[in-house]
Amino acid sequence: PSFGFLFDIDGVLVRGKTPIPAARTAFRKLVNSQGQFLVPVVFVTNAGNCLRQKKADQLSHLLGVPISQDQVMMSHSPLRMFKHYHEKCVLVSGQGPLLDIAQDLGFCQPITIDTLREKRPLLDAVDHDRRPNVLHSQEQPFSLSTVVLFGEPVRWETSLQLIIDVLLTSGYPGNPYEQENYPHIPVLACNMDLMWVAEAQSPRFGHGTFMVCLENIYKKITGRELKYEALMGKPSRLTYQYAEHLIRAQALQRSWEQPIQTLYAVGGPAALSRDHEPGLGWQSELASAAAARCRSVLVCTGVYNPHTEVPLDARDSVTEAAFHGHRDFRFDPGLVEPDHIVPDVDAAVDLVFQLENFAP
Repeated sequence: PSFGFLFDIDGVLVRGKTPIPAARTAFRKLVNSQGQFLVPVVFVTNAGNCLRQKKADQLSHLLGVPISQDQVMMSHSPLRMFKHYHEKCVLVSGQGPLLDIAQDLGFCQPITIDTLREKRPLLDAVDHDRRPNVLHSQEQPFSLSTVVLFGEPVRWETSLQLIIDVLLTSGYPGNPYEQENYPHIPVLACNMDLMWVAEAQSPRFGHGTFMVCLENIYKKITGRELKYEALMGKPSRLTYQYAEHLIRAQALQRSWEQPIQTLYAVGGPAALSRDHEPGLGWQSELASAAAARCRSVLVCTGVYNPHTEVPLDARDSVTEAAFHGHRDFRFDPGLVEPDHIVPDVDAAVDLVFQLENFAP
């Protein structure tokens, strides 16, 4: 094969925990009788609340084909390349096995919001029932150098309060606020989805909604913009580059010698962010990744509505359609315009095989 697939998961293969019927049919066409994939495939999800292996196991069960963790790209997967931060003491926000996820990515000293609460019990004061009865006189000094946002947390008021504390004290939560320290310590964020599709009839809040809250609280208190050292997860350029890196690794492993010319992104629009990700060494690792084309194949089983308009800039005021992309993203209209629109993922696989004259 001279092409590969990048599959979204939510709204394309599943809705919540329920498989979309066309998905099993599609994947029977993608493997041979031994269950080996006939083309390189990567699953690109903005989920960040579990390890790759767990997601691979879930997909294997849902789709009825064996999937390895090397075929799964979580929103946080590119953090493996941010080695500059791996030795530092980082605050991690989200849910699921956060310490396991952070350590699997290479972080040596992750601290969760819950651990920070235990170390600084006076800081979490919104819920009266959770305020400490006994004041802690002796607090052990410690500092944080980076904030990593993996995904939406459960108690938003606690996470919002403690992350703001860390940012406004230069990593020394419990100290008085120092608003002159700007820019603040680095923030790395995964998954900017404002909403996502589950079993409910309307979309649900995603991590992007939490980020909107954090950004606006920070700006309301300081008068300044919260800055991100890096944004990853769809639709960031970094995510697609890393996914392509995984596609090439699969082709190499299977000794497929024909170069991968085209990537087919099946799901939402393959719109890319501005090139603002800083130089931290990951570019050199991805330097060889340069497919000639990336084609978007949109399916109509998820959030996507082919009839809405997308403004070119997040700051534009548009009455016809709201802009759901992240504050720091600017869309190229040529990329927002899908190459193909199909009813579901099975039709997407048929279309790509036809376009590529690929007969398994």
